[in-house]
Amino acid sequence: MRLPVIDPADMNERQKEIAERIAGRRGAVRGPFRVWLNSPELCEKVEALGAFARFESSLPLRLRELSLLLAARNWDAQYSWNAHVDKAIESGVPADAVKAIAERREPVFDRAEDQAFYQFCVEILRDHFVTEETFRAAEEHFGAQGLVDAVGSLGNFTMLGMCLNAFQVDLQADREPPFPDIRGYERVAR
Repeated sequence: MRLPVIDPADMNERQKEIAERIAGRRGAVRGPFRVWLNSPELCEKVEALGAFARFESSLPLRLRELSLLLAARNWDAQYSWNAHVDKAIESGVPADAVKAIAERREPVFDRAEDQAFYQFCVEILRDHFVTEETFRAAEEHFGAQGLVDAVGSLGNFTMLGMCLNAFQVDLQADREPPFPDIRGYERVAR
């Protein structure tokens, strides 16, 4: 990681409070939170948005995880991908679709709503706009709240990917980089 991890003994009171809250909700302070703790107020707000996107959104769990993988692949955020690829498959995202996304191929989904969600997410990430046809198809499945939650999730997971890449958050020691073709990310030895 490009920034030193803040030792708990060196944290100010605000950092300790937020770190304890994160550890309580997520089991530990790891990954991007070790970066965000350098800005405690931002960390607190990012953690709250991330918790909403992952645990409370109106979207089904498989689509919350799919949105995370799509943003992770869009940003080549290897830490995020590795941390969620198994969860996405366990939650119902087809393994073949996950493999296709990793390889930048067009995935195939069994459910029409998953295909509509994928298309909506890819268009906004790739093209920065969504066609009328894609918008209406996704709206039919998810309604206004679902679409707003999808954009919020993609925005959150995009910020996550940017953080992971800018600060070169260490990959998990037991996982290989899923995108070996990217440049700019050096695997940091632990």
